[in-house]
Amino acid sequence: MENNKSSIGLKVALGIAVVLFLGTAFYSMNLYQESNKVQKDLTEEKQKVMDELSLMASQYDEAIGENEVANQNLIEARARIQGLMDSLKISETNVKSLWRYKQKYVSLQKEMDVLLAQNDSLKVQNAYLATSLDSTRVRLEERTMFNDSLLLQNTALAEVVSNAAVLSAVDLKASGVIVRTSGKVIPTERAGRSDKVRVCFIVAKNKLVQAGDQELYIQVIDPKNNIIGLNEQVQFDDVTLNYSVISKFNYENSNLNVCEFIAPNGDEKFDKGRYIVNVFNEKDLVSTSEFTLK
Repeated sequence: MENNKSSIGLKVALGIAVVLFLGTAFYSMNLYQESNKVQKDLTEEKQKVMDELSLMASQYDEAIGENEVANQNLIEARARIQGLMDSLKISETNVKSLWRYKQKYVSLQKEMDVLLAQNDSLKVQNAYLATSLDSTRVRLEERTMFNDSLLLQNTALAEVVSNAAVLSAVDLKASGVIVRTSGKVIPTERAGRSDKVRVCFIVAKNKLVQAGDQELYIQVIDPKNNIIGLNEQVQFDDVTLNYSVISKFNYENSNLNVCEFIAPNGDEKFDKGRYIVNVFNEKDLVSTSEFTLK
């Protein structure tokens, strides 16, 4: 009798253990499935942002191709979108990172609406002039007026940008260089001969920025999507930025030419291919460019 009771108790305990095991397995499986779904959703959302940026880039390409005279504002805006796409490709797929890129996308979308509206207005004016004037002299005068109008709009836009209370970097250029023992620097397109990468830009005059010690963060991405140089991190609120070098300078409320030199990581040589150069004012991308080493 006692053996029967023990046997029944053992079966009950075994049954409870099996139920608990199955419940735990089911709960773990659900958590795993939910985690995979969240990661899949984030990946799809990231691709959606990339597709939207690609569409914006195509619209800029079309607008630039329609102009006989290149509109520098459109070209620079197109370069900013390309820089954001390159940065998005190597970014982490998480909620915080994706949210930051979506905010930047919204900002670039607003900028594109303004620039394309201006570009459409200029095309309409140009079409009107081409159809209404039949004299070589008058056409030449109207072309001069058109160029003056474009210059005024570009100047007005530059003034709006410069009035923002942030530092901006313009005329960003980068290349490989050979550094002689004498200190002489020679530009080169050869990866094997490059000792360093030289990054030069102009810190634009801005009366709203306080004079004194300032800094911008330079990020150089090699053809393998690695950040060369220091590759250290800095935190701005919920944004983590990896940078190659910090450009520190004394700002005196006037245009300032700045050049920085970045060596390859360790004893390695530079790889052949396309390099992306980004300049950040804290977490904000203010300029982007690229160059190629052969």
